[in-house]
Parts: sequence; structure tokens; C-alpha cells
Amino acid sequence: MTEKALRILLMGPPGCGKGTQASELKRLFSLPHVSSGDVLRGEVGRGSELGKKIKEFMDRGEIGPVELITGAIIGHLKNECADGFILDGFPRTLYQAEKLRENFNINFAFLIDVTGDAVANRIASRRICRGCGAIYSLNDNPPAKEGICDICGGEVYRRTDDNRDTIINRIRVYMEETKPVIEFYGKEGILHEIDGEKDRKSVFDGIISIIKDGVRA
Repeated sequence: MTEKALRILLMGPPGCGKGTQASELKRLFSLPHVSSGDVLRGEVGRGSELGKKIKEFMDRGEIGPVELITGAIIGHLKNECADGFILDGFPRTLYQAEKLRENFNINFAFLIDVTGDAVANRIASRRICRGCGAIYSLNDNPPAKEGICDICGGEVYRRTDDNRDTIINRIRVYMEETKPVIEFYGKEGILHEIDGEKDRKSVFDGIISIIKDGVRA
């Protein structure tokens, strides 16, 4: 295994810090960061027939039919980053995990574990740059100038699905559907649990230590 051939999964409830950690891993390993949410929102933004179907479910805080979502994500992985990737927000169901295994060998699956209260607080304060996708928190990492990205100068906004009612529904769905996925990767022998309530650097250092040990093995 080499760092360029890594296929890494980041799991955990919405708001656990998957996107932040994935961005850091992307910079370190020069691998594509594939957020399932970004892939789906890209389809919505393009106004494709697939995107129109996805939007109906996203507006209700729902995931949508598993076959629809699975096909969109795996298709993107095959077309854009078959040699290696950092994937967050997918797989969410056992069906998706099995379909992913049929197409790719995954090296590491990390579960970033945080409490429900911490998740709700993080998501409610989350802001994202429209230009470069940088993630901010109004609580502990706000942009230097309100509404303006520090990196590219783009607009920093709050996603429409980052509201408390939607958050509560997303956490419920996550808990119901993702437990079998966690068990799946545990049986595969590639699951690593990370305490997501530690500071960002500690979480990142823990992930890197495990990856580097695995690459050297």
C-alpha cells in the first residue's frame, strides 16, 4: 500500500468533523476528498433529472432511495478518483457498504464518535464558503470578516439543511441506518474509532498515526 493508493472512509454523525478532517487529509496526501453531500448537491445544482429527484429528499432532511444515492456516489468515484480517495458521508447503509466493496478495496474506515448534543451545536454554528468549500464554525473558527472566506474571499453561508429540525432528523436516520455499517467494517478489520470530542489537531494526529502505521506495515 502507498499513500497515493489510499482509500479512506470517514464515518460519524452529521457535524462530527468529517469534512474538516478530510480537508486536512487531502492536503497531506494529495488525494481527492469526496463528500457524498457535495456530490449530491452538485447534481442538484446542475439541475439534472437525478438532481431534481435528490432535491426533493434533501429538502425534507432525508437521504433518498438507497439505490439512487449509491449509483450517484459510486459512479463519481469510478469516473473521478478510482486510484484513491478520502470519502466522507458514504456509505450510510449496509447495502452501500457492500456495493462499495464490490468496486473498491478500502484501506481504513474511521469512526469519529461524538454525542448528539455536540453534533447539534456544531451543525447549528457551521458555515461554508460557496467558492472553495472551506468550513467555519461561529463558535470556535469564524471567518476573520463576517460572511467572507479567509481563503478565497467567497461568500460564507449557512446551508439550508443546517437547521435544528433537519439536524434532529438527520441524527435519527444516522443512528438507525449506520450501525450495521460500523459493524460491517469492524468485521472487515479496518475500523478505527476516534474520539471526536477532542480538539481538531488531536483527532487529526490520531488518524494520521493509524494511517502511517498501516502504510508501513
